[in-house]
Amino acid sequence: MAGFRADDMSDRAREIFRRVVETYLEKGQPVGSKALASEQAINLSPASIRSVLAELESAGLLAAPHTSAGRMPTISGLRLFVDGMMQVAEPNAQERAAIEQRVAGSGPIEEALANTSAVLSDLSGAAGMVLVPTREARLSQMSFVPLGDRRVLAVLVADDGQIENRIMNLPVDVPYSALEQAGNFITARLSGTSLAEAARSISNEISSGRSALDDASRDLVARGLAVWSKDASQRRVLIVRGQANLLDESALDDLDRVKRLIDDLENKQSVAELLESARDAESTRIFIGSENRLFAHSGSSVIAAPYRDGEGKVVGVLGVIGPTRLNYARLVPMVDFTARSLGKIIS
Repeated sequence: MAGFRADDMSDRAREIFRRVVETYLEKGQPVGSKALASEQAINLSPASIRSVLAELESAGLLAAPHTSAGRMPTISGLRLFVDGMMQVAEPNAQERAAIEQRVAGSGPIEEALANTSAVLSDLSGAAGMVLVPTREARLSQMSFVPLGDRRVLAVLVADDGQIENRIMNLPVDVPYSALEQAGNFITARLSGTSLAEAARSISNEISSGRSALDDASRDLVARGLAVWSKDASQRRVLIVRGQANLLDESALDDLDRVKRLIDDLENKQSVAELLESARDAESTRIFIGSENRLFAHSGSSVIAAPYRDGEGKVVGVLGVIGPTRLNYARLVPMVDFTARSLGKIIS
């Protein structure tokens, strides 16, 4: 029910609702009135409990998957619980030590990111994800190789030695001399700058008429820098570990949903876009089931948090993905702690 809050419930309705949600998240099964009546904290008869459950179901917070079964929280119910009733449990000393040890292990940053994804998976029992920091490459060398049929191979060598290629389609054939002049110009004049800086510099120089390049070479330089700048801004790299955790014992009852979730994870670009939307969060963001169109069919949830570099700038996002019955109270602070731990080693 839109706008429904925990404060709108009576004390007994709030307690019963909380017990249903917590038991469901723990066991993954609908909760019945008899099980609730057996708990000493709820001093009500099964009939009275059934009445309250019916009220919560009418409010759209609980649902009964089968006529004779107990109740389980709806997506709206989970959202209400997470936002207004959940009491988080901070990672214990052993969990904190495991996270810090795995994240801060020696090796390149790529290894730390992979380890971060793995430790999130290990501790959560779900799949761990890390969106790799976007890094503007610094130019070391750029050249253009003719391929024929108005096509040119743009070869970029970054200052860290990485080499990447892109095929460019040109409106007209360009002589080899123009290709050579364009490559030499970029290498000599723009080496050590980022792609964005290079694009701005050459644009200013060409527009002011200060460039000594001929028309064909100017066009090549502009096109070459444009294709690389666009590629760098749109490319997202997502590290996922622990997909096998999604095939737990409870998954046997809902293999279709799990298959859809794994298919979602295969589409890393869409998952990366979802994580990207958490970049502006102060700490963690929680995406529950069909609240996000990506998981409308798989019924999955994501807990995500941004991580920052030494200057406090958000450089990436990490999190866990699993069924909607994730242990949110435990995983929310764990994801947040992991993000802060990773940020300590990002320069």
